[in-house]
Amino acid sequence: CDTTHPAMTTPLYSPAAADVNKDTSRATPGRLTLVVICGGLIGAEREVKRRPAGFRTHILICLGSAITTLTSQYLLFQHLYNDIARLGAQVISGIGFVGAGTIIVTRDKRVKGLTTAAGLWAAAIIGLVCGAGYVECAIFATAMVLVAELLLIKIEYRFAGKINDVNLYVEYAHAEVIENILRAIRDKGIKLGGIEINRIAGKDDEHHYCAVITLRANKKQMDEDVIKELNGIEDVLTVEEL
Repeated sequence: CDTTHPAMTTPLYSPAAADVNKDTSRATPGRLTLVVICGGLIGAEREVKRRPAGFRTHILICLGSAITTLTSQYLLFQHLYNDIARLGAQVISGIGFVGAGTIIVTRDKRVKGLTTAAGLWAAAIIGLVCGAGYVECAIFATAMVLVAELLLIKIEYRFAGKINDVNLYVEYAHAEVIENILRAIRDKGIKLGGIEINRIAGKDDEHHYCAVITLRANKKQMDEDVIKELNGIEDVLTVEEL
């Protein structure tokens, strides 16, 4: 009993393969147009929110990925290439370099741009899908990305609002000051959830310190008086709620 799939036994120079090659060529303008639409929809949402990678960036990444898939198909049918997935695999791994450029760690240790980086990665894969002609998947995937970026963020904020943890960013001049800060927090009856301390380089080999302090407190406990009191401690440079 021969279990070989018929497509695996069809030579690339067969009439059937030639027909597929012609169909791919005729479908190329439509596929690239779909790529621009899908990438543009995802990029428009990022553009409205003033993110580093916006409308044109997403379109170009989506378009480049689609061209990669179309090029792989062309080389395959021209008998110049026999691994149709290799170029696409390089896109999936290589897009990480572009995504990394949108991720920013701010001065107060906030990480921004992760959603944009993930969206770029998804846009690149949608481009590969469009280039391969899998139209249904491309359209549905674009819709799901937009749902995640436009609708799920509201659910995320709702859950975040129920969390009682409060993060404070504190800068201070000397390492010993942190003891005074923690003592003031304990005196307020607020529980400490965690602390991360880093040293910041200054001029003339002088250093000061910053800490991200997680407090087990709700918004009612964290009134302005708490931050004012911490700002009033000697050698505390700044206190901000993250």
